[in-house]
Amino acid sequence: MDGITLELPLFLLATLAGAFIAGLSGFAFGLVAASLWLYILTPSQSAALIVAFGLLVQGYSVWKLRRALDWRKLWPFVAGATLGVPAGVTLLTWSDPRNVRIAVGILLVIYSLYAFFRPSLKLATTGGRIGDAIVGFFNGVLGGLTGLAGILVTIWCGLRGWPKDAQRAIFQPVAVAIFLMSGLWLGAKGTVTADTIKFFVLGLPFVFAGTWLGLKLFGRIDEAMFRKIVLALLLVSGAALLL
Repeated sequence: MDGITLELPLFLLATLAGAFIAGLSGFAFGLVAASLWLYILTPSQSAALIVAFGLLVQGYSVWKLRRALDWRKLWPFVAGATLGVPAGVTLLTWSDPRNVRIAVGILLVIYSLYAFFRPSLKLATTGGRIGDAIVGFFNGVLGGLTGLAGILVTIWCGLRGWPKDAQRAIFQPVAVAIFLMSGLWLGAKGTVTADTIKFFVLGLPFVFAGTWLGLKLFGRIDEAMFRKIVLALLLVSGAALLL
């Protein structure tokens, strides 16, 4: 951690911003934080910290929203993700994650732009638990490949037309499950170093502060504003993946 005079404030600022956005929207911590982290951290350090902090951010948010949890709606997504994450990790051995990110980026940009101009968009009125499990599976595959733990489930919940609390009570627990499985895999691979642990400890207060502030603001916005925030973050996420 030599020469951290400028690097440490940048790391802490990115951590605070990522936690705030995740507290507000329920996702996008990794995309926001890693946009600056990758200038000062190695890819393996960034991946390990996204998983570790992501577990805390999403876990804290899920605890705050625990009364809104509906296990009848949730379990198909988690079951699908449980099968999808190992498949995504396996695909890493022979696929090019860069091409996957580009494809996902194009999907996110097209979907978010289309949804912005179609305020009443609600297509996923059928499919039931089987459809939910399929989405959970592909969300797990994408999480294993790219670290995007909740993108597809976030889109699906929006298409379902569920209220904002119900949406977050689905895609955040799914993200927790994916981060947990990814964390076990990273730990088994021995990618967690002493420097990574130091950055983790230093960033903890900023993670909790950002998440708390984001959740406070979440409680003050209405359904329409929440939808716009989610779509805007999906658009920015897609553009970031393409660039």
